[in-house]
Amino acid sequence: MRVAGVVRVPGDKSISHRALMLGALGDGRTRVRGGLRARDVQSTAGVLRALGVAMPPLDDDMVIDGVGLRGLQPPGANLDCGNSGTTARLLAGIVAASPLSARFVGDESLSARPMGRVARPLTEMGARFEFERPGEGLPMTVHGARLRGLTWRANTASAQVKSAILLAGLVADVPVEVHEPVATRDHTERMLVARGVDVRTEDGAVTLVPRARLYAADQAVPGDPSSAAFFAALAALSDAGDLALDDVCINPSRAGAFRVLRRMGARLSYEGTHTDGGEEVARVVVAPGSLRGTEIGGAEVPSLIDELPILACVAACAEGESRVTGANELRVKESDRIRAIVENLRAVGAEAEELADGFVVRGTGRRPFSGRVTTHGDHRIAMAFGVLGAIPGSAIVIDDRSCAAVSFPTFWEELTRVAV
Repeated sequence: MRVAGVVRVPGDKSISHRALMLGALGDGRTRVRGGLRARDVQSTAGVLRALGVAMPPLDDDMVIDGVGLRGLQPPGANLDCGNSGTTARLLAGIVAASPLSARFVGDESLSARPMGRVARPLTEMGARFEFERPGEGLPMTVHGARLRGLTWRANTASAQVKSAILLAGLVADVPVEVHEPVATRDHTERMLVARGVDVRTEDGAVTLVPRARLYAADQAVPGDPSSAAFFAALAALSDAGDLALDDVCINPSRAGAFRVLRRMGARLSYEGTHTDGGEEVARVVVAPGSLRGTEIGGAEVPSLIDELPILACVAACAEGESRVTGANELRVKESDRIRAIVENLRAVGAEAEELADGFVVRGTGRRPFSGRVTTHGDHRIAMAFGVLGAIPGSAIVIDDRSCAAVSFPTFWEELTRVAV
């Protein structure tokens, strides 16, 4: 397989969600350029509309007229978060600090994901949560209140929980401090600082000092490194050529997959590195190399948690064993990704073993794979095995290709275009 061309991946999903939320809460007008228009971000836009924000249709260049920190309105219907955990958890923090109540719902997959982890710190701040089923999943009703400040020591590294607490403190105008066991993606902190909020990170703690308003600020959204990782992996698995991935976010808290691919032997470099919208951005150029197994664990995991499915597929084509530990969070993503990765690798003929907090893949070099992949409706499982199936001679059947639209609506077209 030879790869060639330039890929411009969709706008970063995490930044797109936050750009809409902060635009809605800002004083004044916010322009968002390059935002993702996939299903998950559509869910955030829909929830903000239900809360009284005049959110325009999502576009590559859009303007949001903010309602201010205390301008949200009680919704007249459920807040439908679709498949988006970011929508549910971050907006739970915002609603918890607002004088209103709202019932959050989602699809079957999202409804099975744990919301207690965000409810507990927000309850300690003074909000009230009602869950309708065991397991603390959706539906949940959040009753906003006048919140008090909080110092929260998280047991699990979660950028979504951290962000929910920071946003609750912002709207409530109270100080909050979050201690993380390991550092997670820091888009919320960067974007708040760009809007005049005093946010400090020191010795594993993120602190927000209250202020009465949030200034509006334009936001450029770079390419999503999680989406770019699929094509970086495709280039690493190819026999010849290279791929250029334009304007990709290389924020160190998100670029772990690129570092791992380089460590495994792929030839990967950054060109034209610059800062845009408060984020480091570059063209990522990737060419094949001799791939070898690696170990992933500890503080490295949060920087590549969403990329572990595609890294597992690369590991199947490397020489030797790859081991991932400390990735318990994969159990509560859109699917149980540890189980889905291992079962699907075995289904297509690779050797893999499930661990409580990760997995082991015993690679045998580049070769064709064949079998049927069960995605469980998980976009990252579908795309990861789509890349593996692009190896010449492979015959991988994916049960639900459409779920890729959650984060990368044009994935299959791009895959066909650059794998020649």
